[in-house]
Amino acid sequence: YYIDDPASGKTHGPPRMLRSQTSTVQIRVMETAASRGGPPIKIVAPGRVYRPDEVDATHSFMFHQIEGLYIDRRVSMADLKTTLHHFARSYFGPDAEIRLRPSYFPFTEPSAEFDMKIRLRPDQPVRWMELGGCGMVDPAVLEMCNIDPEEWSGFAFGFGIERLAMGKYGIPDIRMLFQNDLRFLRQL
Repeated sequence: YYIDDPASGKTHGPPRMLRSQTSTVQIRVMETAASRGGPPIKIVAPGRVYRPDEVDATHSFMFHQIEGLYIDRRVSMADLKTTLHHFARSYFGPDAEIRLRPSYFPFTEPSAEFDMKIRLRPDQPVRWMELGGCGMVDPAVLEMCNIDPEEWSGFAFGFGIERLAMGKYGIPDIRMLFQNDLRFLRQL
């Protein structure tokens, strides 16, 4: 997931890494907001990302991610859960069931995995599927971006867009989205 830097003129110069998440957009937005007087901040940032994942039915080395960031006064974990709940019900329907499982991510505290009950095939039972990660923006991150964590708080989340499509349309294997089989693609 590293490539040679063509600008260096060397084939073995300092490598550049393919983007592993879209979080860099959040940092730039927070720094820009701080330089312009501060939050509130509300953004959604989509992008293609690369990970050293083994390819299987629910994982790919390349996928599309969408991240959200909300910073304002008195933002809480309840706001995050409510936002995710409303998203799930709007996108998947009124019966969408979600859960947040405690997890670890380096830039949020507390952090959670966002799961939803999904049936990928009509002949299979409904099961929990991870859609992404989320959490409260770590106060240290706010400080590094010159945002006062005593005044401001916020949450962030990141979802795999392919996983969202899999859940909505009952696609059992992520690889189907990248095979260019027109019979499959025309169904979407």
